Amino acid sequence: MSDLALERYSRQLVLPEWSEAAQRALGRASVLVVGAGALGSPVAMYLAGAGVGRIGIVDPGEVELSNLHRQYLHFTPDVGVSKAHSAVAKLAFLNPDLLIEPYQARFVPAMVEGQDLVVDCTDAFETRYAINAACCEEGVPLVEGGVLGLSGLVMSIRPGETACYRCAFPEPPPGAPSCAEAGILGPAAGVIGSLQALEAVKLLAGLPDPLTDAFLQVDLADSSFLRVNVRRREDCVDCA
Repeated sequence: MSDLALERYSRQLVLPEWSEAAQRALGRASVLVVGAGALGSPVAMYLAGAGVGRIGIVDPGEVELSNLHRQYLHFTPDVGVSKAHSAVAKLAFLNPDLLIEPYQARFVPAMVEGQDLVVDCTDAFETRYAINAACCEEGVPLVEGGVLGLSGLVMSIRPGETACYRCAFPEPPPGAPSCAEAGILGPAAGVIGSLQALEAVKLLAGLPDPLTDAFLQVDLADSSFLRVNVRRREDCVDCA
């Protein structure tokens, strides 16, 4: 590693759980972040800061004024700009040594091919199940996350080895409200996105005890964290 890289990543390199090999593993990794909004902002920021070598940012939307209280990769002058391109511009300033690519498009399964990991930061159940199915098909690890109001969940998945998202949630909840309907506080999204980024780094670097065969239910109204164990379903249409 170069002297600049050693300095940039010095605070994680001194961790007893970390190593130069772990840092190099991040540098070789290709990660797809689907969604550049409330969850995608902290996820992409922390992955870029940690040194993930290649990051793809997928989002079909444009920055809106109502996004800014929670989607902190975007600033007021970015209103009307592609979210994917706005995010990449900020991340390039944070860590110019990385390859960060914007995809202003809706998610399609082919995007998973060649990735080392996918982080789902979307807010639509249809897209969430499509991402889970694509990762199971390609054998690509996935970190799932969701947030609404003051609560959220996080789950890590190793397809073919651990329970997938559909194993845990065979069907989407009926009548689930959107953020526009139910509301959301920015720091709540920041907590869930940060946990997703941590899980992604653990999976990429091979750290022990990722959040697999379980999901973490977080209620930030009373600061409670509940780990719910799950297991693979023999009849799961995505990973069986």
